[in-house]
Amino acid sequence: MNVPVFLARKVRHAPKGSFSATVTRVGIASIALGLAILIIAFAVLFGYKRTIEQKIFLFGAHLQVSKFTNNASYEETALSLKTTLYRDSTRVPGVRHIQAVALKAGILKTPEELTGVILKGVGKDYDWNLFKESLVAGTVPVVGADTGSGSTQLLLSQLMANQLNVKVGDAVPLYFLGNPPRARKMTVVGIYETGLEEVDKTIALGDIRLVQKLNRWGPDSVGSYEIYVNDFNQLTLAANNVFQAMAPDMRLTRVTDQYRPLFDWMLLLDRNMIILLTLITFVASFNMVSVLLVLMMERTPMIGLLKALGGNNALIRRMFVFVGLNMVGWGLLIGNLVGIGLCFAQERFKLIPLDPKNYFVSYVPIAWDWETILALNGATIILIGLVLWLSTILINRIQPVKALAFKK
Repeated sequence: MNVPVFLARKVRHAPKGSFSATVTRVGIASIALGLAILIIAFAVLFGYKRTIEQKIFLFGAHLQVSKFTNNASYEETALSLKTTLYRDSTRVPGVRHIQAVALKAGILKTPEELTGVILKGVGKDYDWNLFKESLVAGTVPVVGADTGSGSTQLLLSQLMANQLNVKVGDAVPLYFLGNPPRARKMTVVGIYETGLEEVDKTIALGDIRLVQKLNRWGPDSVGSYEIYVNDFNQLTLAANNVFQAMAPDMRLTRVTDQYRPLFDWMLLLDRNMIILLTLITFVASFNMVSVLLVLMMERTPMIGLLKALGGNNALIRRMFVFVGLNMVGWGLLIGNLVGIGLCFAQERFKLIPLDPKNYFVSYVPIAWDWETILALNGATIILIGLVLWLSTILINRIQPVKALAFKK
């Protein structure tokens, strides 16, 4: 029979309503609350970061390759599709997908309103998967026809649609500056919303063939390549591989440089999470030490009796560590149920809304990272176990004679 486990079981089963039972419940509640808060905090943090990153990646791929030029306007210098980088992109380590795009500045005009717009021309190689959550009405335009001057279908943002008072199916003229100015009658086939104002107020998507025709380019000329990597955490390594495969007259831009303020802001969120994690860990550990010390004071006569009967300090210390770990186990069980349950409810029913103008999303997003949840549980067990073991050193100083005479 394991004596420390047997004694710990006796200590755990304190009479209901006793001070020891109340203190034990407080200890379990503190662990459960701390773990639940950490699970929710990490789920919200990861969900928020991934949602913002996906919105950024809609119009700013992980890497962008363009022709090296001193031109700072939206009038791009033609880049050929016959380059080795584009044709053999699958051979570049770390690259998942490459697509060709072209930009053209213009003005959308209705009888009452007008707004400046950057037409982003895309082709058959464009990945529309990222638009699944941002598309609020209609569908994506049909693009990349092998013949003709390009489709006149247009994908607008909700911000521009509201400003121009147009909806899916409406026709709206798009004017391009030049000598003379040129106009195309575009049909709105879809409306998207990212919540990123600098994107929503400027970018509309259409057929790359239309931009090529307006720029008097051939079908093998584009404005830039957009490149997506396999692992965004390895962006620097993938960027170096792409740079090695580029021609000398090409320029490489990383999304972290293009949208530096947003990524710096998300880095600040990580730092705040570290502070939160430290504070919650400290509070939970302090509570467990307090609970265990109260239990030891409650059981001081029992400690003296065990020492008088020949029990050594290590045995008694293990007994109280097992008592503490039992509380940790119940705290982890309750904390996981509460934290995961609340995250599931938020993901399913979107109970907590947000203001998109300030937070870029309309509700609190949730992302599941089971490795992080397991790591939180493991770290809680190890850390609090260590704290419990250190706090039981006090038992070494208890003398049997004084302990037996101790009155609560």
